[in-house]
Amino acid sequence: MSTDTTAAIRTVLARHGRLSTDVTALADEADLYRNGLTSHASVNVMLALENEFDVEFPDRMLKRGVFGSIASIRDAVEELAG
Repeated sequence: MSTDTTAAIRTVLARHGRLSTDVTALADEADLYRNGLTSHASVNVMLALENEFDVEFPDRMLKRGVFGSIASIRDAVEELAG
């Protein structure tokens, strides 16, 4: 699931993240906030991820670290998707 999940996350970030760097050029561990992700954009990304993966982020996951990198987003989505 990881490869497909990562590709889908990159697509969501490209559409909703408003990053200053091309998402395809970013390493999975790259800091998304250092690459232009804002708090406002992270909310849009979260909502798009919820739609894409049919999950809901619980309050405990609504923190900067969860949305800080593609890898951390993937870990959260995979945990929620079970």
